[in-house]
Amino acid sequence: MKLKVCGMKYNPEEVAAMQPDYLGFIFWESSSRFFDGEIPTLPVEINKIGVFVDASIDTILEKIKKYKLNAVQLHGKESPKYCKSLRYSYNTLKQDQIFDLKIIKVFSIKDEFDFSILQPYEEICDYFLFDTKGKLPGGNGYTFDWSVLKNYPSTKPYFLSGGIGLDNSKQIEEFLGRPESKYCYAIDVNSMFEEAPGLKNIEDLKEFKKKLTDN
Repeated sequence: MKLKVCGMKYNPEEVAAMQPDYLGFIFWESSSRFFDGEIPTLPVEINKIGVFVDASIDTILEKIKKYKLNAVQLHGKESPKYCKSLRYSYNTLKQDQIFDLKIIKVFSIKDEFDFSILQPYEEICDYFLFDTKGKLPGGNGYTFDWSVLKNYPSTKPYFLSGGIGLDNSKQIEEFLGRPESKYCYAIDVNSMFEEAPGLKNIEDLKEFKKKLTDN
């Protein structure tokens, strides 16, 4: 099971030292975890994800180039047409980029979800991400009812997100033993591992990663 630590801001090097698979950097200015610094040199095996909310394609392309992002996470109301345009624009302009851009489309869930919404994104996006529906697009600090994913109709790999913390370790272990976890590709954590917005608690992350690996 892959691990993504999102909302990086103040201590990305410390987090990178524990070798998660993905680090997420938020480029939505309204977020308390908005990133506008310099990303330190990271191990090549750690993928850098840029998180955007209804940003212009030009803005995303500029961040990809500046930070050498491996993937983008679209956390707004981006349409299938938008996602297709983003991929086309990247492929046209990538030139010095040595990797194909991965697109992660986020969908927010509370008590239920209409999975037919996913179908138009199937051929365009590389991953889905399921987060908790709340006041903000992410970082709300509580989980949704994962049993909703019993109705997941796709074979597309997905990230499981939304208020996941150290206390959810047992719950995750149980979830990963159920059929609906078959296409769960990664666990995405953020606010529940913070001492302040963007400042991660390394010891808690290490303990969580160990428990996740043991599964």
